[in-house]
Amino acid sequence: MTSAGPGRRQATATLLIIGLTIIGAALRFWHLGTWNFQATEIFTLRDSGGPQFGNPRPLGYLLNYFLVRPFLPLDEFGLRLLPAIFGVLAIPVFYIVCRRLLGTRAALFGALLLTLSPLHVSYSQLARYWSLVFLLSAVYPFALYWGIRERNRGALALGFITGILAVLAHPVSVLLVGGLGVWFLVMYLRRPGYIADLWGQKGVKQIAFVLVIILGAIAVRFVPMLQGWISEHDRHPGSGQFLLGPRMALGLKQLVYLVAFVESLTLVLVLSAAAGIYPLLKQKQDRSLGVLLASVALFPIVFITLLSVRTPVSTYYLLPAVPVFFMGAGAFLDRLCDVDGKLRPHWLLPAIVVAGILALGGPTLISEHLNGRRYDFRGVAQWMDEQIAPGDVVFSDQPMVLAHYLPGIKVQPLRHNTRPITQSLGTLRQSGTGEGVWIVAPAPAHAFRTNLKQGGLATWIYQNCQLQNTVGVGRLDFREQYLQVYHCPAAGLTDRVENGSSQLTGN
Repeated sequence: MTSAGPGRRQATATLLIIGLTIIGAALRFWHLGTWNFQATEIFTLRDSGGPQFGNPRPLGYLLNYFLVRPFLPLDEFGLRLLPAIFGVLAIPVFYIVCRRLLGTRAALFGALLLTLSPLHVSYSQLARYWSLVFLLSAVYPFALYWGIRERNRGALALGFITGILAVLAHPVSVLLVGGLGVWFLVMYLRRPGYIADLWGQKGVKQIAFVLVIILGAIAVRFVPMLQGWISEHDRHPGSGQFLLGPRMALGLKQLVYLVAFVESLTLVLVLSAAAGIYPLLKQKQDRSLGVLLASVALFPIVFITLLSVRTPVSTYYLLPAVPVFFMGAGAFLDRLCDVDGKLRPHWLLPAIVVAGILALGGPTLISEHLNGRRYDFRGVAQWMDEQIAPGDVVFSDQPMVLAHYLPGIKVQPLRHNTRPITQSLGTLRQSGTGEGVWIVAPAPAHAFRTNLKQGGLATWIYQNCQLQNTVGVGRLDFREQYLQVYHCPAAGLTDRVENGSSQLTGN
């Protein structure tokens, strides 16, 4: 009887994780090829058409080129196929790793939250490398942890292989090595005489030699890469695909960045993760694991946040730290099951917390299948194709995306400086080669999102253009993503432009 109990529990856990994987696959494949490309997906389309061995993040492009391209067109579905598969695989892989670290029940809780995470669903439906980064980041630091702590060569080999693949997927994955370094310093190097004792053990010198080579390779590859990234942004500030939001003061920018990251995970999930990791830090038998989880989560967050003082960064770069939050939340919910309180049954309290996490993420999860968290540039292009006249000039946010869906039309990047628009409009009036200028811009959503007021862009548009169309689908969360299409007729250009008025040439 006693031997059958654990067997039945394990069989139940296996069935549950299979069920969660099926649900996860449904969420990640539903509408997978429906949405048009967005800005960064266009880069995947460009770089997946040929081998990209010299690219700083080649793995996703190579997989598309060798595994997808021979069988499927590299369209909206084809480029998102592998990210969706990696997103589905992340659920059982996360469960296996988390079960080894924290136990079966905590792993099931974490896998449940991961399955229904709107953030992870979004990554899995994005034609980029982020779902692969998540998958590998959920394995390699913890495999290295097992290998170092248990002197397990198989785990070390798994950690090295998945770590190399993670770094090839995106260089930001290397930051987890910093978290492992913090864990090793805290747990081992502070002990008196530990280094001498460790150095005398069998095989340690060989492992140390390999680690030195790896750290040297990291420095040689990634320090110049980081310097090049910063230099590129210094040479071409604001040269990306997006019409940027308002500039923020130092400190406020970092605060908004961290708040955006917390919001993407939901506040309750982040607090639950902290509540799950903190007891591990306080208990002697679990302290090593607690330090590992805290270090692997905090080191990338602190590093990228400090880097944002010097150069633009994205919340995508914090993705390698995200698996730890699901692990910590799973550990917290596992502990709640054992709380001897007045609430009965025992599962009621963790069920309330799970419901709170899912309720906060629910509107976003539903909204992901309303518009895919994308502006509908394809819909705009289909409408404009019947409206645009030969010789017309187009300015747009995410110009590469609109140009993809408007072949043969040159689309210029929309910036807050109105001078290029005014000059194009003046040229059209003088030459008579076109009827006017088209502007495609995101509709303002809230204070921290893109707006048209900077540089007088909104005033210029209201004085010289007419709103022709609004394209988009409403969401249940605050991420409204409507595109507004304006037409600025050359024949209606005011005399102020002819006279060279500074009001219209813009700053």
